[in-house]
Amino acid sequence: MLKGKTALVTGSTSGIGLGIAKSLARQGARIVLNGFGDVEGAQKEVAALDGEVAYHGADMSKPAEIQDLMQFAASKFGQVDVLVNNAGIQHVSPIEDFDPAKWDAIIAINLNSAFHTTRLAIPAMRKANWGRIVNIASAHGLVASPEKSAYVAAKHGIVGLTKAVALETATTGITVNAICPGWVLTPLVQKQIEARAQANGMSEDEAKRDLLGEKQPSLQFTTPEELGELTVFLCSTAANNVRGVAWNVDGGWVAR
Repeated sequence: MLKGKTALVTGSTSGIGLGIAKSLARQGARIVLNGFGDVEGAQKEVAALDGEVAYHGADMSKPAEIQDLMQFAASKFGQVDVLVNNAGIQHVSPIEDFDPAKWDAIIAINLNSAFHTTRLAIPAMRKANWGRIVNIASAHGLVASPEKSAYVAAKHGIVGLTKAVALETATTGITVNAICPGWVLTPLVQKQIEARAQANGMSEDEAKRDLLGEKQPSLQFTTPEELGELTVFLCSTAANNVRGVAWNVDGGWVAR
């Protein structure tokens, strides 16, 4: 379905981003990976799907490096046809103790980076009259949790950015949508589970059930593969008129 297209997925050396990259590769897309994880391992996983793959190590908090990333993707494979803004970090703290440097980093990586990649991708997409932008938001882009002020603010911002750009491109062949996962068992969430287990003297399995029970009625994690297949759908002709959606995949979290 995506043969001849180039897909750039930020934050894609592990977790959600790598799952999405692999799903797009299975559809024939050329993949540009980005992130600070196991680069060689991620490239091997994508290449094993008989796809072309490249990597750029841009720090997504730095606009100049983001611009270099976009130029690299265009020079390597041609214009970016599918842009998946997934890069993100987290910090948990009460607002009065929240480190301002952590706030700035979260807003820069989780929100500002999507603005920069989008503004740089849109011109070529307009010229081609085709493009897909998928922003990975969160259930926290729709509802809030305490002690996650920066993350919640950034993810609400991503949902707002998605809607605004979807309206700006509504009469074109470009679609812009957001995916809002609940709990996904990524390395970031695994660290939270381990910390919870240690703090409460419980097993990791007990910590997982405890974590899911607080927010996610299904009591099961969403998988990166499921998010990848939803991204594929949003890139398909069936989703030509799906625009400005914040699609929650959260086991019922937001339905409460």
